[in-house]
Amino acid sequence: MDFVKKSWKVLVTIKDGLVLLFMLLFYILLIVVMSSSPNPAAIKEGALLLDLDGVVVEEKSEVDPFAVLRSGAAPIQEYQLRDIVRAIEGAVDDDNVKTLVLDLDGFMGGGQVSLTRIGEALQNVKKSGKPVYAFATAYYDDSYQLAAHADEIWMDSMGGALFSGPGGSRLYYGEMLDNLDVTAHIYKVGTYKSAVEPYSRDSQSAEAKENAQALSDALWSGWKEEVAKARPNAKLDAVTSDPAAAVTQANGDLGKMALDNGLVDKLGSRIEFGRHVAKEAGFDEDGEAGNYDHTPLDLWLTANAADTSGDRIGVATISGVIVDGDTGPGSAAGDRIAELLYKGLAEEDLKALVVRVNSPGGSALASEQMRLAMEAYRAKKIPVVISMGDVAASGGYWVATAGDHIMAEPSTITGSIGIFAVLPSFEKALAKYGINADGVTTTPLSGQPDLVGGFNESLDTVLQSSIEHNYGKFLGIVAENRGKTPEEIDAIGQGRVWDGGAARQLGLVDSFGSLDEALAKAAELAKIEGDYHAYYLERPVDGFSAFLGSLFGSSNEQAARQGVFGHIAQQQKFTANRVLSDMQLLLGGQGVQARCLECASDIPPSGMQQNSSLLSAWFARMQLQ
Repeated sequence: MDFVKKSWKVLVTIKDGLVLLFMLLFYILLIVVMSSSPNPAAIKEGALLLDLDGVVVEEKSEVDPFAVLRSGAAPIQEYQLRDIVRAIEGAVDDDNVKTLVLDLDGFMGGGQVSLTRIGEALQNVKKSGKPVYAFATAYYDDSYQLAAHADEIWMDSMGGALFSGPGGSRLYYGEMLDNLDVTAHIYKVGTYKSAVEPYSRDSQSAEAKENAQALSDALWSGWKEEVAKARPNAKLDAVTSDPAAAVTQANGDLGKMALDNGLVDKLGSRIEFGRHVAKEAGFDEDGEAGNYDHTPLDLWLTANAADTSGDRIGVATISGVIVDGDTGPGSAAGDRIAELLYKGLAEEDLKALVVRVNSPGGSALASEQMRLAMEAYRAKKIPVVISMGDVAASGGYWVATAGDHIMAEPSTITGSIGIFAVLPSFEKALAKYGINADGVTTTPLSGQPDLVGGFNESLDTVLQSSIEHNYGKFLGIVAENRGKTPEEIDAIGQGRVWDGGAARQLGLVDSFGSLDEALAKAAELAKIEGDYHAYYLERPVDGFSAFLGSLFGSSNEQAARQGVFGHIAQQQKFTANRVLSDMQLLLGGQGVQARCLECASDIPPSGMQQNSSLLSAWFARMQLQ
């Protein structure tokens, strides 16, 4: 009995110690979060600093603390497009802002449409007479698309400016799966629906190559046109058509090559750049050498709330891969977004709805779920306008068919009207180790799909017929929305991907315009005569998630600031990330997909902290083979 009493005391002591420890950690975290919150009173007269150490996204994803701990990898810092544009445009009339600075050293990219919109806002700052400066150790396609709009572009003398343009290779696993005796059962409709090719081929089909080349050429033409207009003296052709000759002519000095070809205005260190900016913004006497008076983006946004005058126009964001379920921002979860749409319809006094789509598609079921929620607005005579971002393809176009008016940009990637499903089975691999399947059946579908024994002909017929039926449904809803016949849509469908300009000519898009212009169109359709504002249908921001994002963001900045070779190393990591994503699609047990795999390359990387667990699962599966 004495032993039991002593053991109980030990357990109580341990319990009390753990409670005290968790309370201590909670209060420490609370203090850190409160101290990290921007203080509007700290606004300085000087520069508005956009230190973009990460990627530009349509909607920030939530940081899963447990995923971060499991993976040991920092999440990529994300900046919402609407926040960046609001801050830049607000700088025009802000007397505290004397100049605007783009620090692009840690910039990891964004979609072409998103960057074009930021560029337009930067042009407005320049027109107001306030100078815009840009600095980076090295420039690449995305960072230079922004920097081109600056009055002065600075670059570290040890850096360089290299532009690769859209395109490149993707990975094909057909031969690998054959070698591993894994059977990929593929069901699809669409001559150009190449999303399944990585699992059935070891190279790109002629149809997919034709489509990809046309799309890449259109996007590259748009990039060059924008940069040339913003920086007419830059010799783009010299450094893009034959970069090897341009570098050789500069004796291998990438900095000199950039300067000689008018890509940058000054070569200098970060300290020299800061001293130069300080002539306009004022010297920060309390800071380190080269510092200048400035207000960071998050502080400016906190001190300058968005305008909420006038009628409400609801804005729903469908960003990322479309998935089933109720996952948080960062992926377009059907349950979550449909719930927000229905809640907005029932509880908010919305005069119109704008749906911002930035997605390569995904689950056909979730796409239809969101489309029906949008149709509920139209049933109540509330106009719906679709605003396409960087990508609105496949399932992203499926949801767009609920719009009264569809708007895109010339560089928007859209179309890809087609669906598919891919499921693996392991009968060949397991048979090598003496593992076989046998049993009894009561119907042709008993035990199907059988991942161990293989799929039978009845299941194959059922699944392919279902895919063809759903493709017919896809054609039907597009045809109804576009005022065409299913046969006419089929002719431009078949999984083919289009740039926004071609999509408009084909009648898949009604007009060009940004999100602001989509809001104006919605106000016009709703006959709003006075002021209006965007009312975002979204869940409250998770403060802890935001804190974790800012806490871990510095590691990505360091990786990006290693110059040209560091950039190349980072791209290798993204390639590995793509392999994991491809395997997840094959092995993840997902349903019918209206997804555009080639479109996903225009979505900036995010959520890499989750991939180590996926990798472990993949190797666990491999051990069975």
